[in-house]
Amino acid sequence: MHHPHATGPPSAAAPQRGLFGALARLTGRRPKALLALTLLLLAGAVVLGGGVADRLRSGGSGGVVDPGSESSFAARALEREFPGARPNLVLLAEADGSVDDTAAARQGRELTARLAAVPGITGVTSYWDGRAATLRSEDGGQALIVARINGDELAAERTLEERVIPAFDGERGALGIRIGGTVATQQEQQTFISEDLLRAELIALPITLVVLMVVFGSAVAALLPIGIGVIAILGTNAVLRVITEFTDVSVFASNLTTALGLGLAIDYALLIVRRYREELSGGKDGPAALAATLGTAGRTVLFSAATVAVSLAAMMVFPLYFLRSLAYAGISVVVLAAVAALVVLPALLALLGPRIDAWDIRRLVRRAPRAGRAPKPEGEGWARLARGVMRRAPLVATGTLAVLLLLGAPFLNVDFGTADYRQLPTSAESRVVQERIRDDFPGSPTGTVDVVAETTENTENTETTGTAVSTGAAGTGALDAYAQRLSGLPGVIRVDGPGGRYTEGKGSGPAQPARASGGIAHLAVVPSLEPISEEAKDLVRDIRELAAPFPVRVSGTTAALIDTQSAIGRGLPWAVGAIVLATLVLVFLLTGSVLVPVQAVLLNALSLTAMLGAVVWIFQDGHLSGVLGFTPTGSIETALPVLMFCLAFGLSMDYGVFLLSRIKEERERQPDHRSAVVEGIRGTGGVITAAAVVLAVVMVAIGSSRITNTKMLGLGVALAILMDAMVIRTLLVPAVLRLTGEATWWAPGPLRRLHARFGISEGAPAPAAPASPVPTGAAPPHRGPAAGEVRDEPRVTAGTGTPG
Repeated sequence: MHHPHATGPPSAAAPQRGLFGALARLTGRRPKALLALTLLLLAGAVVLGGGVADRLRSGGSGGVVDPGSESSFAARALEREFPGARPNLVLLAEADGSVDDTAAARQGRELTARLAAVPGITGVTSYWDGRAATLRSEDGGQALIVARINGDELAAERTLEERVIPAFDGERGALGIRIGGTVATQQEQQTFISEDLLRAELIALPITLVVLMVVFGSAVAALLPIGIGVIAILGTNAVLRVITEFTDVSVFASNLTTALGLGLAIDYALLIVRRYREELSGGKDGPAALAATLGTAGRTVLFSAATVAVSLAAMMVFPLYFLRSLAYAGISVVVLAAVAALVVLPALLALLGPRIDAWDIRRLVRRAPRAGRAPKPEGEGWARLARGVMRRAPLVATGTLAVLLLLGAPFLNVDFGTADYRQLPTSAESRVVQERIRDDFPGSPTGTVDVVAETTENTENTETTGTAVSTGAAGTGALDAYAQRLSGLPGVIRVDGPGGRYTEGKGSGPAQPARASGGIAHLAVVPSLEPISEEAKDLVRDIRELAAPFPVRVSGTTAALIDTQSAIGRGLPWAVGAIVLATLVLVFLLTGSVLVPVQAVLLNALSLTAMLGAVVWIFQDGHLSGVLGFTPTGSIETALPVLMFCLAFGLSMDYGVFLLSRIKEERERQPDHRSAVVEGIRGTGGVITAAAVVLAVVMVAIGSSRITNTKMLGLGVALAILMDAMVIRTLLVPAVLRLTGEATWWAPGPLRRLHARFGISEGAPAPAAPASPVPTGAAPPHRGPAAGEVRDEPRVTAGTGTPG
């Protein structure tokens, strides 16, 4: 494709200096050595990262809880002192008649004894032990055996898969057994995610290849971005395998790796390959085309990778390993995608040269131009759209802004919660078990609110509160009185403690298993409420506010949710501030303007409104739940919008950098602001749209998952990407740039000098000679470069006319 400003015969390319010049020389002179080294490293990555899936955490409650919170402290104390007090395994036993029948009761006691003998399992309790009414269904046809599988998440899931499921699941004599509990929910969730991810890859890769072949025409050119994506994914799997040696990594990192690995690598490869073909068609030879490509598109890739990485790095300010591990995965895949695009891809281009256009499939359908009619310039449709938008800039800007705000309005009614068994498809066995418990049993044995009381002087484990406690001994009577008061709170069925079982207005019942040790007592508050409901949250707050004669800490699902929301609320301003500040700095270094970075941040944020509104309207309120195949819960996983915001903001900024970089390049070529905007959109409209479609295909494939949170992540981010590429970049950006006019490129003197020293511009500037300043707003004299020329002239700070 002939560049719109190319005039005259190609000239010899001046050698570039700096990073991109070095890359051009390295990849152009040693392509075979670089590709051989890449294959060697790739083989090592395959070997190292092959077992990473078995080491990823399923994202259970520990992944979205602040480890320094009150609920985490109490959970660790229970794990240490009362390992069987918090059951995470449930065996639902179903009898043909009554569970009290002789054969059913005998089988139930036998199963209870066998489960208690399994290594790694403690705290086994069943209905047949003490005829606890809460472990028997109201119709008498079902009963429960509850226990705790010890160890961390991975060890517990191995015990479940290797020792529990084979020995207990299915028909067992007079009873039919279904296995549930949090461990079973997490294990099934991980299985579904792994299967769904494989299916997503099988869906996305062929569609992506077809889209790329349509965009490039050449099958050879279309295969290059796929190859770069595979390199990024395999490399990130190896990095994650190493990270799992030092910290926990969520299983959702595999979804993020696939989406970003394919999406970003294809984005970057699209930009570089398209620019390389453009330079070749403009008359440059292979080395000159490669040098010009890396000096322009390569710089854009570097800035884009930096903005995406910064957005994802912001998740590290949160103490939740779910978000931290996704930051590790995201940063790794961004860096690898950029390195592959800047090193491996240029080496491939250097080897291929003009053969990049081989296997041109468009020749099969291309119609010959009519006699006397010149072919339309490439990108003319985008240029025409940009000119039309700029002619009606106030109307387009106002209308687009109103629509985006309307689409985002449902987010004002967001209700945050935590993931539970309803994330799974209705056929999942652990979900069936939990629904039976919810519907048929009086209270959930795995949904208790745990209260840990320090009943004697104990300063050993008070570091998490920042203050030591010294209350002296508290007798059994004080603990009994406190438990009795707890039992009278709204929504409480009973309280189990070391002194027995307490219900409102009644004394203690039969003594419970040992629930006091080392000066710590455990009170299990059994509520009649859904664990993530507002009523359950109010109950936890009431417990925490209830006066006690000794220090108490509250744990359990609801308490963990409250603490998670608090942790995210504390970290969110820091995360948003880091993203905004870094984006402002990076875009300033790219453009030298004060206004453009502010515009970029605000318009980028607007691109997320449709995503956030759709998440609430669809997944919280339940619209389209039948079509999409999920169960609405009335709330949104607390940590998920943070992930979606960081991911979508980074990807949207990715396209923003593509566009702004090209507009800035055109602005340096010519003094007219409007023409620069039109030519920038002409040169990037097709690339941005193709990249957005490809990435949206990947995200929609991931959104086909049977796990609700994964579905929400994939479909929500896909919507944000399409809105950004097809609404923000094509309508709002040119409209706003038209309204701001020449002031778009203004910067005060000190910042102009700062950008002249540290900013990066196309190519490598020659040593800058002093030049007389030009008044602000004056148009600099312009001489377009000859076709094929690699500019090596003093850099012009846009909008000032001052050479840098």
